[in-house]
Amino acid sequence: MSTTEPKTIASWWKPGWIQEWDPEDESFWERTGKKVAWKNLVVSIPALHLAFATWLLWSAVVVNLNSIGYNFTVGELFWLAAIPGLTGPTLRIPHSFFPSKAGGWLVHVVSVSSLLIPLTWMFLALKDPDTTWGIFMIIGALCGFGGGNFASSMSNISSFFPTKQQGLGLGLNAGLGNLGVSSVQFLTRFIITAGVFGGVAGGAVMYQEGKFVDKEWVFTAGGTVKDMWLQNAAFVWIIPAVIVLVAAIFFMNSLRAFSMPISEQLKIFKLRHNWVMTWLYTMAFGSFIGYSAAFPLTIKVVYGDLPDAPDGLALQYAFLGPLLGSLIRPIGGWLSDKFSGAKVTLAAGLGLIASSLAVTAFTHPENMDSFPYFLAVFLIMFTCTGLLNGSTFRMIGVIKQFSFQTRGPVLGWTSAVAAYGAFIIPMVFKSAIEARGAPDFGLYFFVAFYSVSMVILWYFYLRKSSEEYGA
Repeated sequence: MSTTEPKTIASWWKPGWIQEWDPEDESFWERTGKKVAWKNLVVSIPALHLAFATWLLWSAVVVNLNSIGYNFTVGELFWLAAIPGLTGPTLRIPHSFFPSKAGGWLVHVVSVSSLLIPLTWMFLALKDPDTTWGIFMIIGALCGFGGGNFASSMSNISSFFPTKQQGLGLGLNAGLGNLGVSSVQFLTRFIITAGVFGGVAGGAVMYQEGKFVDKEWVFTAGGTVKDMWLQNAAFVWIIPAVIVLVAAIFFMNSLRAFSMPISEQLKIFKLRHNWVMTWLYTMAFGSFIGYSAAFPLTIKVVYGDLPDAPDGLALQYAFLGPLLGSLIRPIGGWLSDKFSGAKVTLAAGLGLIASSLAVTAFTHPENMDSFPYFLAVFLIMFTCTGLLNGSTFRMIGVIKQFSFQTRGPVLGWTSAVAAYGAFIIPMVFKSAIEARGAPDFGLYFFVAFYSVSMVILWYFYLRKSSEEYGA
């Protein structure tokens, strides 16, 4: 393969198709490939960040819906938090294979454009006090566009970097992209309390503090009453989405060398380790994204309705979990480079089992005294999921059964299935809370799943006689 083709070198900054691409050739990489790869990564990161923010936006909004005049049950609120977690992973399945067929440029332009649909509709719907739960559910389902983008983003970026820098490229893209979850939960708390956009975003509505009493929403006598601009939670992301869309149009590329027919990509389903890593990554990312989606409303229902709970408790602390999980993800990859991904996955998996059991001791509180312990243990859970995200993705990168060309579709597919955690965990918590007022039985179910995952991990990657030992 030529590494000195003039057009490729001279036009590294231009968008569109690149005909020849060989990042494993060090001369090509240093002269041209590195600049092209980092240019695409710089646009891919904010695009993925926005996608995660859109996907998890409902998790930050639902905790305030009843306080501004809606009257939804606990179950209906959990459905709103969960529905993006159903559509997002479903969209990830085609996203897993599109970059190799249609090219990364087109996929990113379409993906970022799609985010404007739910963001704009949610912005308008939150200004209308007559918006029904059904309409909110449709908007929530459309927020799944953000969830679908991860698979194509990771599959695309993996093609730009050489094997020795896969961890760096994928780690930065995924880690900084995942921060969109904590960004939306952190920023929403502040952006909805002031009319920072003036008349452009519309006026305020009255917020009145309340809580669930015997499964019925009741406003708190003498509770906090203030103005709220809940529509700002969606509006604040619209302009950044437009900016990133323009950047994608003018700077991103597609690689002709990695254009593969869908029929060729579907061969990954004949690879045994594709299915094994799908299970293990579901334990990792499925837990991270599922707990991220459920955490704000879980805090609200378990602790926020206590007599001595401060107003706005959920959004004060919920963002810390996704923040820790996202920041620790690259460390999981780094540790895996030193000790092997399988060993790090084992250690983090056992930590997740222990912390998931420990947190159940604080899910039936009588007052706020136990909240610091509840929060601390949940943050340990998020830390473990972040380590698992980094270690399992690194395992996919070194498993010998995956070729350089199949690695992208495998990354996309495993992330698609794992993302259903964003739906499953909120719905399991919903059922447990409706039955017992706490998510403890749901956590016991997940502990059983994690335990089976550890057995699978040992059998395929930690037995010295296994074909992929030391992955």
